[in-house]
Amino acid sequence: MQAYDRVSIARAKGRPTALKFIGAIFEDFFELHGDRLFGDDGAIVGGVAMLGGKPVTVIGIEKGDDTLDKVARNFGCAHPEGYRKALRHLQLAEKFGRPVITLVDTSGAYCGIGAEERGEGHAIAQCITAMMGLKVPEISLIIGEGGSGGALALAASNEVWMLENAVYSVLSPEGAASIIWKDASRTREAAQSLKLTAGDLLELGVIERVFPESDGFDALYPRIQSELIETLDRYAAMDTAALLKQRYQKFRCIGGQL
Repeated sequence: MQAYDRVSIARAKGRPTALKFIGAIFEDFFELHGDRLFGDDGAIVGGVAMLGGKPVTVIGIEKGDDTLDKVARNFGCAHPEGYRKALRHLQLAEKFGRPVITLVDTSGAYCGIGAEERGEGHAIAQCITAMMGLKVPEISLIIGEGGSGGALALAASNEVWMLENAVYSVLSPEGAASIIWKDASRTREAAQSLKLTAGDLLELGVIERVFPESDGFDALYPRIQSELIETLDRYAAMDTAALLKQRYQKFRCIGGQL
C-alpha cells in the first residue's frame, strides 16, 4: 500500500475518533471543560477516567462525528484555548499523580488570525514543555492524522504508538507538494517522501509500537487497553529520575542519532 493510501484511510469518513476510543478503552470518563482563560475548545477533550482499576488522565484531539459535530469541533484543528485546556489537564495529572494517555488525530492546529493573536505557537510550546518534564508516565497514541505541531503538542511522551493506517508528519502531503514543488499534482510523491506511515516511523525509531487494524476496531480496543495497562505499570515502577531520563533520551536520540 502506498503512503498516500494510508493518508486517505486516516482521513476516511466513519473512522473512529478520540471519543470512540475513550469510550471503548476507559471506564467512568469524566470530561473537564475550559482553559480558565478564554473558553472551551471542542477540538480538545480531556478528563479523568479509570484504566485497569486505576485513575488516569486522558486527553484527545476530537474531529467530531457527524457534520454538525465536526463543525463545532473545528474538524479537530485546535485553537490556543484547546492546547491550554490540555496543559491544564497535564498539570492536574502531575499534581494528583495520574498517568497521562493522549489520543492524537488532527491535520494540524488551527492557523487562523484569531488563533495567532491568542498565542497558538506559545500554547503548543507550553504543552510540549510540560509533557517533556511531567513526573508521571505518558503514552501517546496516534489514531488517525498526526499533523505538524498540532499533533506534537500532545505526543511528547515516554512512548508514542500508532495505528497501522495512521500517519504522522511535519505537514500534510498536499502542503509539502505545494511548498517543495509548487505543484499539487505531486501529492502522492510527497506522501511517499515524507516517511509518514507507521511502518516508516517505527523503522526510523520515532515511535515504539504499531497496532494492526486488519481485525477491526472492536478487536483492537481491548488489545490497546491491555497494552496500556501493562506499559503504564512498567513505567510506574520507575523512579522519577529514570522516567524523565527515558523520555529525554527518546527525543534526544531518535533514530539512534545524538
